[in-house]
Amino acid sequence: MAHALADTGARILVIERGGRVPRDADNWDPAVVWRDLRYRTTERWLNGNGEEFVPYTHYNVGGNTKFWGAVLYRFRREDFGVLEHEDGISPAWPIDYDTLAPYYARAEAMYEVHGDGTLDPTEPSAHMYPFAPVPHAPNMSRLVSRLRGMGLHPSPLPLGVRRPGEPGGCILCRTCNSFPCRLGAKSDAEVCGVEPATARGDVTVRAHTMARRLVTDGSGRRVVAVEVETGGVVSRIEASHVIVSCGAVNSAALLLRSATDKHPSGLANSSGLVGCNYMAHLATMMQGFSPWSVNHDEFQKTVAINDFYLPGPGRPYPLGQIQSQGRTQALMAKVVGDSWSYKGFSWNWIPLWAYDAWMSRAVDWLAMTEDLPSEDNRVTIDPDGRIRLTYHRNNARAHVRLVAELQAILKRLGYWSPDVFQYSTGPRNTTHQCGTLRFGTDPGASVLDPFCRAHDVENLFVVDASFFPSSAAVNPGLTVIAQALRTADHLKAVDLRMAGPHSRT
Repeated sequence: MAHALADTGARILVIERGGRVPRDADNWDPAVVWRDLRYRTTERWLNGNGEEFVPYTHYNVGGNTKFWGAVLYRFRREDFGVLEHEDGISPAWPIDYDTLAPYYARAEAMYEVHGDGTLDPTEPSAHMYPFAPVPHAPNMSRLVSRLRGMGLHPSPLPLGVRRPGEPGGCILCRTCNSFPCRLGAKSDAEVCGVEPATARGDVTVRAHTMARRLVTDGSGRRVVAVEVETGGVVSRIEASHVIVSCGAVNSAALLLRSATDKHPSGLANSSGLVGCNYMAHLATMMQGFSPWSVNHDEFQKTVAINDFYLPGPGRPYPLGQIQSQGRTQALMAKVVGDSWSYKGFSWNWIPLWAYDAWMSRAVDWLAMTEDLPSEDNRVTIDPDGRIRLTYHRNNARAHVRLVAELQAILKRLGYWSPDVFQYSTGPRNTTHQCGTLRFGTDPGASVLDPFCRAHDVENLFVVDASFFPSSAAVNPGLTVIAQALRTADHLKAVDLRMAGPHSRT
């Protein structure tokens, strides 16, 4: 949003709860990132049973995108309409694919997406990516040939990496997924959004500043200020327009904390839906393990299998998507494995060298299924101010079938017992959080309008994945970026004050 509005002449302030992620050797150290959790929040949320957990969330300039794997998919055309699943209905969006298509193209250019739109059977329209796909590493290339021999349609993952293989660009290393890039060569919101915005326009970042609540005028129809806390000092920042982009959980929490006499159940909550319909993909990590073959590929996250994404012969319902994943390193596996047990025996006795032998002979995959909206899955605020995330998985039968499909594929590829090496974070998975402030045309059935403006508050916009009515089964990032660009165009065209030098956002 800051990038898209930087040329309006408006004064734009980005309020960021954390600071900037330093670029240093720790960025690529599994001990620092995975064991010590240097970059992760220490904040604790509550689950529906009142039990504490640490969410997978990072407070810093660029947010969670600093740690993502930069898979930037367009939603499939079918994802914008009503889609029947085995466990329920994925609802229609108030916009269709064609509405968002030109903004998808702009988002792909902005985030330097590498891909090929000709090989994926679910690609929503024939289009050229701005950059050629990242080449498959040798082992992945062999697997792609074998997958095609099985009658499947493997396709390149659309990846946001900057100048791969070029001087100063992405070196296609194994520390991409879940690691910040010390080279600035991963397409994230700081590198592609914030930094160009501050260079182009009157855009300022105020770091280490938390938005506590939004303050409205006497009518309750306009936000007049954001109450913030910096270093323990509380102050107010006034603005003509407020754009909330805190992530689906924290955006809903901010509105709930901003309750007033005019908005007793939370700001912009006349529908009663603020915080409801939380979604996060059903995701299972799996590994193909071959004891006789060392995997020499450094960067293996280049392959997608979308043959099970939509209904097909003998398959009346969608199952989801399969992706290859970045390399799991030995220490990463040990951190996870030390929390496991088998028939009552803990895995923490397994030495690091054994994990290294295992990981060096493995290929990592992800099975991902759409999560369906449910009003019972929701964000609320406890009396002590803490976030409570109540979440129960649904559409689980489809996910079980997708995992079984991936197991069968790995076995046909000659890997050992892939059913043994599975890992799912379950309800604590907050990486693809969405849906808590859905958009729509009916104020009684949605929180935001189709341009992400709150129905109840005329100068309040929320632009992150909280506006999603459904989660689809591909990574949400590109759709958030595209809608941000669309909302910014609407702001510039409809609200003339955005073009004036005195407006503040």
